[in-house]
Amino acid sequence: MAELSLPDLDPTSDRAVFRQIADHLRDAIERGALAQGDKVPSEARLMEHYGVARMTIRNALQVLQSEGLTVAEHGRGVFVRSHPPVRRLASDRFARRHRDQGKAAFIAETEEAGGTPSVDSIKITETAPTPDIAERLGLATRDRVIVRSRRYLINGQPVETAVSYIPAEIAKGTPIMQPDSGPGGIYARLEELGFQLDHFIEEIKSRMPMRDEAKALRLAPGVPVFHLVRTAYATNGRAVEVCDTVMSSDAYMLTYELPAR
Repeated sequence: MAELSLPDLDPTSDRAVFRQIADHLRDAIERGALAQGDKVPSEARLMEHYGVARMTIRNALQVLQSEGLTVAEHGRGVFVRSHPPVRRLASDRFARRHRDQGKAAFIAETEEAGGTPSVDSIKITETAPTPDIAERLGLATRDRVIVRSRRYLINGQPVETAVSYIPAEIAKGTPIMQPDSGPGGIYARLEELGFQLDHFIEEIKSRMPMRDEAKALRLAPGVPVFHLVRTAYATNGRAVEVCDTVMSSDAYMLTYELPAR
């Protein structure tokens, strides 16, 4: 195997052969011998190198795919999965300075990470809130909310979907209902409407994606998501937005600064 040097199997090891092969390939990926986008050696070449059956190689490749390290492309082979620049979810990402610069948090932080941000699949509707959203916003279920759903991408690769719920009495007839809500995003528009933002509360959990989420984010098998629900509060204590966000876990790092006093 000229292009990629892989060790031989250890006949004294009690680790299954297919797992040894997966270990070798994983190590090659982690040390950069197989870079993002590189093609993994074919089944035939791996069979020749290790002297094992095709099913053993397929089991090894399935391990890597289940770990989200590789993707299989029909008719082309198996490739090392490409990842967008990691975007750090810092505790100050919704600071007013970003809005003052005319940038929503996603745009500001993605550019700082060296990526190119974009948004697509924007959909805006008006509906009755679910009981959970109504409770978070302090609304009755008979009230109405404006729903903004969208997908965020870095360098053209989907990394996050988000659905915002804003009381209709606040957002209806304002730029918040436009696909492009303007510089600084909907938080800038809320403050222009007199709802000065005071703080946010976020709830985050990790889970495996639902089928539609995996499809929207183009997730490889085995890649979990962060499910984040954020509530934005104005200075008068009123909840003015709830954002339900699903993020590809391999595109984000949660970074928080916590005061010690």
